[in-house]
Amino acid sequence: MGRRASREVVMKLLYQLELQKGNRQEQIDLVLEDGSFSSNDKNYILDVVDGVYEHEQEIDGMIEKALKGWMIDRISKLELAVLRLAIYEIKYREDIPVKVTFNEAIELTKKYVGPDKTSFINGLLGTYVDEDNYVG
Repeated sequence: MGRRASREVVMKLLYQLELQKGNRQEQIDLVLEDGSFSSNDKNYILDVVDGVYEHEQEIDGMIEKALKGWMIDRISKLELAVLRLAIYEIKYREDIPVKVTFNEAIELTKKYVGPDKTSFINGLLGTYVDEDNYVG
């Protein structure tokens, strides 16, 4: 399947889980029943989805800080899913270069949120990286 497709599955799952506050593991298992996932794909998907939920308050706090005066509930659930995924990768996945995470976040935004939102996502991620003094 590949990392790009796996990342897209993660974003969709994060979005779905935000909308349907039901049994998280049940929803994840339902998605992973699809036989097209390699073990690497499954490991990545589970790591990121579980990691985002384990660190959700921290990640959302980082998003709000980067929003500079906006509340997180003012952004769409799709944008939130993209941002949570990207910030998790930047902060917790040292195997993924920051530039790759930025590019993938922009591609997901173009495809699912709209091309007019790419500068917002890029700017917010840039603010997060700058303020967190991330070196990578």
